[in-house]
Amino acid sequence: MEQKVKVLAANQVKIERPDPNKRSNDYSPRNRIYVRDVKGTLEWFRRGFGFILLAMFALIPWLQWNGEQAVLLDIAEQRFRIFGLTLWPQDLTILAWIAIVSAFALFFVTTLYGRVWCGFMCPQTTWTFIFMWFEKKFEGSRNQRMSLDKRPWDFDKLWRKTAKHVSWVIVALLTAMIFVGYFTDIRSLFTSFWTFDAGFWATFSVIFFAFCTYGNAGWMREIMCTHMCPYARFQSAMFDKDTVTVSYDTNRGEPRGGRSRKKDPKELGLGDCIDCYMCVQVCPTGIDIRNGLQYECINCGACVDACNDVMDKMNYPRGLIRFTTERNLQGGRTHKLRFKSVGYFLVMLVMSGLLVWDIATRVPLEVNVIRDRNQLYTYNMDGWVQNVFTLKVLNKSQLADDFVITVEGYDNAKLMGQTELSIGGGDVATVPLTLAIDPADLPPRGNAPQARVEINFVVQNKQGDVVQRHVATFLYD
Repeated sequence: MEQKVKVLAANQVKIERPDPNKRSNDYSPRNRIYVRDVKGTLEWFRRGFGFILLAMFALIPWLQWNGEQAVLLDIAEQRFRIFGLTLWPQDLTILAWIAIVSAFALFFVTTLYGRVWCGFMCPQTTWTFIFMWFEKKFEGSRNQRMSLDKRPWDFDKLWRKTAKHVSWVIVALLTAMIFVGYFTDIRSLFTSFWTFDAGFWATFSVIFFAFCTYGNAGWMREIMCTHMCPYARFQSAMFDKDTVTVSYDTNRGEPRGGRSRKKDPKELGLGDCIDCYMCVQVCPTGIDIRNGLQYECINCGACVDACNDVMDKMNYPRGLIRFTTERNLQGGRTHKLRFKSVGYFLVMLVMSGLLVWDIATRVPLEVNVIRDRNQLYTYNMDGWVQNVFTLKVLNKSQLADDFVITVEGYDNAKLMGQTELSIGGGDVATVPLTLAIDPADLPPRGNAPQARVEINFVVQNKQGDVVQRHVATFLYD
């Protein structure tokens, strides 16, 4: 049963127990969590790391590359620009490799260090703490917020609540606009949205994602981590006794209880835990880490900083709650190299190699050849066999380039049409061509109902460093 702690003096702690006749609703859909502010090494590290990730998120879409937005995932045009790399629907294998490498990197880190992604890098955690910062600025500390919510509505409560929600809406709108700016030109979006000139889908997307940000970080918070995030459900499959997680040292802390600072806990038959519930009050998901590892724990380390602060005040050694492994708590030695971690690492290396190979061997040019179906072949005035083709040449790079079209396989073949062309970055050129071959150079038909040979259309830039070949069929009788 929950206990509340009141510090009466520098050396006295009084434990107040709730009324046993007052039964709490253990099956309520959600009890609001009032998170207490905490300071410490891990908290400052988490804030600094979160600030770096937030700055990257906000600045990347504003960067320019060759006069265009450096990162633009243009769904309407079906092309993704990532600095000097342009990906088209035909290049989605690269995106698949990136997703696979990211997944196995997450598995590898989780096996070693638990849910550090959730505690230090997850956008849900970062934005939740941003919203909590505004909440603290306008409504005060944990106890002040609890008192404010119990108080009847007056002007002071109204303006504080209004200011908090207005700040949430502003942060949510800016977040949504930056996020949508990854999929459309961010400069024109920021101008057109505030002047009400943005298109329907751009406006709808900004409002939709702003609503999601406001709801997730402002209201749902830990519900996203405990009930909606799939990672919270399957991450335990990657844990073992050598996984570093936030853990409570039961051997050192139990039995817990209040005591004077001047008293030796061993004389009282107590452990180092004074049962102050600070670890619970600072937890963003509202769990008691002393109950053991729970899937709701996001490894943010807030309880570690809070407990260390209490231990300092009690003149006890730090580390009652710390990042450690189950094996270490049992007196053993943590094994970093084990089958699971090595397996994830090797698979991640293989997938990374395939990703690098796919990018290195990618040719920023695509050629499609379409035959003329209306007339299979004809003869010209010189008696040569002619086939008509249409070439679609896509320049998959971000820069314009000049290309030359030739044919391999028949040295005396004549290619009539526009064989030299200039194509802009990301543009497609449609080129009708007529290929004529001397019948003397063609093999006899034999008993086949239709004679055919394979030819290679070769498209390359004038520098010769970008070459693409496409096999086509040449028909004759």
